[in-house]
Amino acid sequence: MTENPPMTRRALLVPLQTAASVALLVARVAWDSDTFQHCRYLGPSTRMYVTSWTGLACALGALLAFATLPRAERRGITAASAALSVLAALLLLAGVYWLYAPDPSGGDDCSGMRPLIP
Repeated sequence: MTENPPMTRRALLVPLQTAASVALLVARVAWDSDTFQHCRYLGPSTRMYVTSWTGLACALGALLAFATLPRAERRGITAASAALSVLAALLLLAGVYWLYAPDPSGGDDCSGMRPLIP
């Protein structure tokens, strides 16, 4: 029976950065309601920008750390974390895109009906 060697510090970066990016993705989604207050569009909040960009950086950092690992360390929890990091990076990239998209409500209220009503 062969014993698995302990993970190196560099290999531990992959699951840690993946966990950080997933936590930042959850926080980003939780703060989606920051854009409206009393049916007035305020735009994305600062914490939405910070969590989106930082989460994306963590997800890409996890993928970079995974790519620089020796082949022997690219298995198990490290490979699973890298796969999860790809998904997190795609979702966070969509979140960053949404931050810079135009106001989805039409600009005046929560319903977005103002352009339809004279």
